[in-house]
Amino acid sequence: MATAATALALVCGLAATGCDGGRTARGGPGPVGVIVPLLNSPFWRAYNAAVHQQAKAQKVEALPTVNSLSDREKQISDIHTLIVQGAKGLIIGPVDSAAIRPGLHAARREGVPVVAVNDVPESGEVKMVVRADNRAYGQKACRYLGDSVKTGKVVQIQGDLASASARDRSEGFSSCMAKNYPGVEVLDLPALWQSDKAAADLDALLSTNPDIKGIYLQAGGVYLAPTLSTLRRRDALFPAGSSKHITIVSNDGVPQELDAIRKGEIDATVSQPVDLYAKYAIFYIKKAMAGQSFKPGPTGHGSTVVSLPSGLLEDRLPAPIVTKQNVNDKSLWGNRVEG
Repeated sequence: MATAATALALVCGLAATGCDGGRTARGGPGPVGVIVPLLNSPFWRAYNAAVHQQAKAQKVEALPTVNSLSDREKQISDIHTLIVQGAKGLIIGPVDSAAIRPGLHAARREGVPVVAVNDVPESGEVKMVVRADNRAYGQKACRYLGDSVKTGKVVQIQGDLASASARDRSEGFSSCMAKNYPGVEVLDLPALWQSDKAAADLDALLSTNPDIKGIYLQAGGVYLAPTLSTLRRRDALFPAGSSKHITIVSNDGVPQELDAIRKGEIDATVSQPVDLYAKYAIFYIKKAMAGQSFKPGPTGHGSTVVSLPSGLLEDRLPAPIVTKQNVNDKSLWGNRVEG
């Protein structure tokens, strides 16, 4: 059976040399392919549901979602397959910021516009990146933890550092801590967006560092459950207000995090606007398929399009911090979807 890459070459009619970058674009009205990096997280499941709701609302035909299963090579194959199947535009949540490049090149050769969601490709062409300011995620977590802990050890459970989002969150958190809270020692756990690894590594770290005072979860959708389970198993899960409470700040804003804040199990989360990711991913891919281009500046929907050092454009959507004071705010997407 021919591989997806081979099929793409055959469609191009240039099996030996690949597609000609100068051929006529295939973009235009037609179906949109949606690719997510994984679906074993409440965040990505909520995004998947929202992006198809938005496609229907904005009258865009969306093909069934393709799950890349956190596999870099599979994601490239997924891109090729959707192009062969006739996708006229692609919305992609990159698994790896660098490894996505061959897939983006394939889409460009075929004239298929791409919108990236939640992460920034290091190279290649996308018409728009739809995400929030990930460095600010880390900075907000730093400020909350630093003000609460003041001195002692805190753990940063990182994502996959091949992802620009994980690197941005790490840089925002670590640089803020070093500058503003010199009495706080940061212990990093790169958990690769994998819940099992997060649980095992946190358990090992607690064995040698029982005096940990705070934890920053770079992805609550993946890391919340294993973190709480590990603390509970070690009899280290105490409610907010207790002298033994470990302060926990997260990222994502999934319903499970909001419930954990209400229970006092964690203290705060930065709500990634998954509803807006879906809405504006469809918004931009629809315009891109119609041949429209974009430029930096205010958007009119409460955000700003910025030009990144790579030359890509990013619509930086607002991402509020959520605490016990505003956890019941009905405008939070995590309060409007089922857990």
